[in-house]
Amino acid sequence: MRRARRRIGRWGCVVVLLLFAAVCCAAPVGNAISAYVALKTGAPGAGDGGIAEGGAVADISPRMLTAYKKAVQQVVKHVPKCRGMRWPVLAGIAKVESNHAVGRNIAAGGDIRPKIYGVLLNGSGAGGNTTVLPDTDDGRWDGTTTAERAVGPFQFLPSTWEGVGQDANGDKAVDPHNAEDAALGAAIYLCGSGRDLTMRTQLKSAVFQYNRSGEYVANVLGWIDQYTAAAKNPDLKNATGKVRTVLEAALSQQGVPYSWGGGNADGMSYGICCSPSGKSGTTIKGFDCSGLTTYAYAKAGIQLPRTAAAQAGVGRRIPASLGTGALKEGDLVFYAYTPGRDSTIYHVGIYVGDGQMVNAPRPGSVVRLHSVNAMSGYAGGARLL
Repeated sequence: MRRARRRIGRWGCVVVLLLFAAVCCAAPVGNAISAYVALKTGAPGAGDGGIAEGGAVADISPRMLTAYKKAVQQVVKHVPKCRGMRWPVLAGIAKVESNHAVGRNIAAGGDIRPKIYGVLLNGSGAGGNTTVLPDTDDGRWDGTTTAERAVGPFQFLPSTWEGVGQDANGDKAVDPHNAEDAALGAAIYLCGSGRDLTMRTQLKSAVFQYNRSGEYVANVLGWIDQYTAAAKNPDLKNATGKVRTVLEAALSQQGVPYSWGGGNADGMSYGICCSPSGKSGTTIKGFDCSGLTTYAYAKAGIQLPRTAAAQAGVGRRIPASLGTGALKEGDLVFYAYTPGRDSTIYHVGIYVGDGQMVNAPRPGSVVRLHSVNAMSGYAGGARLL
């Protein structure tokens, strides 16, 4: 609904030698809220302490996820010709617009307090805004009559909300500060007159209509893809006992930010400074690759050393020469600059079957499922279970 954006930076997992042991790096994932829609009441960053553990996706609270899923079910009544609306689409928008209302209280009925307000669009230049948008709602939704400002977890302008707002929770109110009403309004807006969002071109058009910025579109699509992957968890029907415990623990953290030096046996933590490329994890609460494996295995009562290279010395080693087909669910998967020399190992994941691993891949990304071929220098695995 707005114009200018800045967005998340990215890069890969690199190695640093700490006491001659390689660990995974981290870099700031960036503020999930752009300067243009920075929240007046103190917006939480993507790396603060508001990420919920467990559930379908780790960085979305169960209440917000319920709102997204409910909107998907309801939107067909308002836009019958719409196809392909999925909760990851709504989650991608809400991630960038408000970081899923992290840090707010969300009532059972969906009301979000304190309310979420964007910057005052009075042309002052705050947040990169230079366009004056006169007041249209007499302060009803945005709390001011001097100009407009975006509101709610989906950051609607009041004038836009008047055209798409619906009562999603049956309380006879239509409120952009309500999680369910806002999610349904966003679904209606993205569906337009009947888009087919299964088509990438139409999905891009829908997101571009929401905010006419190529950078914004790329950012939202990236989150949609990550949430889509998180929604397609592998079938663990053959995993039992401690193997299942480890896999469920790791999978539950999908969506948590990558943090250089972050994560331990107790869960997410703020990372350290700094990687060889100068990236710091000190302001990001999350996991690096070996922090994630340390956490997941701790859930099964197994204490791992903290670095990827040291973890290669635990359990029964699976030689790289046997290929990835020798891996079994729950195995650690290693990557090295020089396969065959464990001292050069720079990355570790957890194998979940079907050629996939749970992985904290790189700075600027989140914990997610990846192909075991996604990283270079496959160096075999280790079986601890």
